[in-house]
Amino acid sequence: MLQQLPADTTPEVIYPDSDGQPMSDNTKQFRWIVTIKENLEILFANDPNVFIAGDLLWYPVQGS
Repeated sequence: MLQQLPADTTPEVIYPDSDGQPMSDNTKQFRWIVTIKENLEILFANDPNVFIAGDLLWYPVQGS
């Protein structure tokens, strides 16, 4: 007797690496982004639990 296996219904998870948008619209915005990022790096330099980055997409863990 043949037994049919259930189809894999797990959806493919796609994590884009770009939103297609520039990080800033002009030089002034870019300078502020960099200034804030660098100051946060200084502020949290001694905390190993903090990671500072700019222009990253982040994704929550699926199912959590």
